[in-house]
Amino acid sequence: MACFVAPAVEAVVTTVVQKVVESKEKKAELAVNNSEEFVKEDIQIKGMEKAKIKLSRKLGWLNKMLWGGTALLIFEHVWHGEVVPYFPFFTSIQNGDVAGMLGEIARNGITMAALVTGVWAIIVAVASSFEKRANRDSEAVKEEA
Repeated sequence: MACFVAPAVEAVVTTVVQKVVESKEKKAELAVNNSEEFVKEDIQIKGMEKAKIKLSRKLGWLNKMLWGGTALLIFEHVWHGEVVPYFPFFTSIQNGDVAGMLGEIARNGITMAALVTGVWAIIVAVASSFEKRANRDSEAVKEEA
């Protein structure tokens, strides 16, 4: 019926958060580039910069997962005739089953959104472990040189 509403709401919220974080990261990067140019050059001369995936990129992964899942769920519900292109859009509302629709959003929608977020958290944890390993390996190479 309407289980895609919960992941869609989470996708909207995380998209806004991603845009705010991107803006802050760009401002911080500009401040570093303008005030401490010599430090950046020194790091480049000595070797690789530390491996670091920006938070905005990690949030982008979550957004892609949520928006993609939402699009597939909307398609599936349209395919089965549960969502129609005219007001009130949900056939359950037309049939008077608003409580059933809200129950599905609460049960299925929130569960799916939480599951997607949990999978994203695992992906971020794995990426962080790769970052740490890359930084440790680059430090070992620097010490040998």
